[in-house]
Amino acid sequence: MANKLYNMTPKEIVSELDKYIIGQGEAKKSVAIALRNRYRRSLLSEELREEITPKNILMMGPTGCGKTEIARRLAKLMDAPFVKVEATKFTEVGYVGRDVDSMVRDLVEASLRVTKQSKLEEKYEVADQIAEEKIVEAIIPGKKKNINEKKSPFDFIMNSGGYQSQKQQYLDQQEKENAKEDRDVEYAREQVREQLRKGLLEDQYIEIEVVAAPKGNQLDMSNEGMTIAIGNIFGGDMPQKTRKKNCKVSEARKILREQEATKLIDMDQVTDEAVANAEQNGIIFIDEIDKIASGNRMTSGADVSREGVQRDILPIVEGSVINTKYGPVKTDHILFIGAGAFSVAKPTDLIPELQGRFPIRVTLDSLTKDDFVKILTQPQNALTKQHIALLGTEGVELEFTEDGIEEIATISYLMNEQTENIGARRLHTVMERLLEDVSFNVPDPETTHILIDEEYVKNRFQDTISREDLDRFIL
Repeated sequence: MANKLYNMTPKEIVSELDKYIIGQGEAKKSVAIALRNRYRRSLLSEELREEITPKNILMMGPTGCGKTEIARRLAKLMDAPFVKVEATKFTEVGYVGRDVDSMVRDLVEASLRVTKQSKLEEKYEVADQIAEEKIVEAIIPGKKKNINEKKSPFDFIMNSGGYQSQKQQYLDQQEKENAKEDRDVEYAREQVREQLRKGLLEDQYIEIEVVAAPKGNQLDMSNEGMTIAIGNIFGGDMPQKTRKKNCKVSEARKILREQEATKLIDMDQVTDEAVANAEQNGIIFIDEIDKIASGNRMTSGADVSREGVQRDILPIVEGSVINTKYGPVKTDHILFIGAGAFSVAKPTDLIPELQGRFPIRVTLDSLTKDDFVKILTQPQNALTKQHIALLGTEGVELEFTEDGIEEIATISYLMNEQTENIGARRLHTVMERLLEDVSFNVPDPETTHILIDEEYVKNRFQDTISREDLDRFIL
């Protein structure tokens, strides 16, 4: 399946990630190479393609330095199936936790969504035309012709006698009237079409037929991770229920477009492609993988559970066949990205077999004060830009000076050093505290412009941190 990200060079992928994530060049580089290798592999002969397995990546670095953000941004940028799981959720419920196979089932579900959406987009053009006709019909309904007209008991007498010619005249007259009526309806509909295309009827309410979503007819087989709709047991014999819905033309167009496009696609083909796409292009991001590492060889208590999870994950990462409700899925060519802070445990605390399945190791750096300044200003979704936009909705112009941003970065860095290092997440804490009073007091007719400079920031945080260690932390 074609993917816009796979067709980009590794340098282009890194520059795309640079728009949202500051620093961490090594991690971005590894991810970009892994993605490009997927594209290179797809160009090889089938025989050689089967032999080349993805080189899984293990990201190590303190919390808040961008591991999850790299994965999240990849998910947004990519058309390929992607799923993020927390390794800890497999140990939460006693020694069992959630079924480890569920990560592959989630990937197939994600793949189905991606594949179905791409197929729907191919059909939207035709679906738009059908939707337009249905809207026109809802606004100007045509005369319903009764094919099985009721026959009068005198028809037989009239047909056999001299009344035949009179009846024929009557029918001809009716036909002319019907034809005229049809022309009038068609003319009115043509005018409505013109108005629709000019966007003049978007707020008009119409009544349309929509497919009623089935409620409460699902059996959840939790252990198998599968859900069976009762309607599916009877195959496609059960007709789809429809209901009337009153809505605006703008909303009706969206509903009918999706409905008609769904009718036009072949779901069997979508399912087959989705499974193949998950097998060949899927990426599973396993976060908090350090939390299932156990350095103590004499395992007891929670360590038993952790090592058990590692042994459960191992066959999936090595390559096995997992049963899903869409059929068996091979995990041999799925790319796995593991990530963890590894502040207590070390990568060597993972069982050797699992370590060997993550050959590419990347260490992410702790964030410096300069990184904080860049995070506050450079990305497309920078925190300062977010707050300016939020308060702009209340008619307040928020302005950050350079020395104000420097001071926010300094305070965030100091708080990380003096208390707990939570990385870039500290900026959220500082910004919320900084703008707490402003957000509470607006809208206020007298407040239209607020300047956030060094003095303003210092006044807000004068009691929060001690500054005597400033020289020790910032050289």
